[in-house]
Amino acid sequence: MISVLTQFGDSSSGIGALGLNLSAFLIQWGTFIIAFLVLRKWAFRPILSVLKERREMIEKGVSLGEKMQKEQAEMEQKVAEALREARVQADKIVADASGRGRQVIADAEAKAKEKAETIIASAEERIGQDMKVARSKLEKELAGLVADATETIIGEKVDANKDASLIDKALKGRA
Repeated sequence: MISVLTQFGDSSSGIGALGLNLSAFLIQWGTFIIAFLVLRKWAFRPILSVLKERREMIEKGVSLGEKMQKEQAEMEQKVAEALREARVQADKIVADASGRGRQVIADAEAKAKEKAETIIASAEERIGQDMKVARSKLEKELAGLVADATETIIGEKVDANKDASLIDKALKGRA
């Protein structure tokens, strides 16, 4: 068989005509197979296991990223719901405070009105008392003036009883 192979290695015909040496080719082919088996046992398997581990890690990372995105969306939804709830509570608090403020203002206005009415009633009562005092003083002065006028007209002094009856008569006639 080597003779057949050497014929092919002859440079004048066959593969030799192409510039290939069959014995060199077979040696290179054997070296390649040995190198391949050695690399497969000690290099390819560890490299493939590392690549497999990296692929698994990347897939885990991708699935973890997707999980985190879902959790983030859920958290954003929860935060939005909490904000909506807080706004509703804040609006309720503001409305309650506004209502209480209006009630306090209404109570203050009612108390102020009541106090003003009390002050007005007290002032009217004092005015009435002052008018009575002024009227009685005026009546006494008028009585004195009428007595003086009567004395001047009649020309004599009238006693106090007669004078008082004349004044009362005069006042009743005017009223």
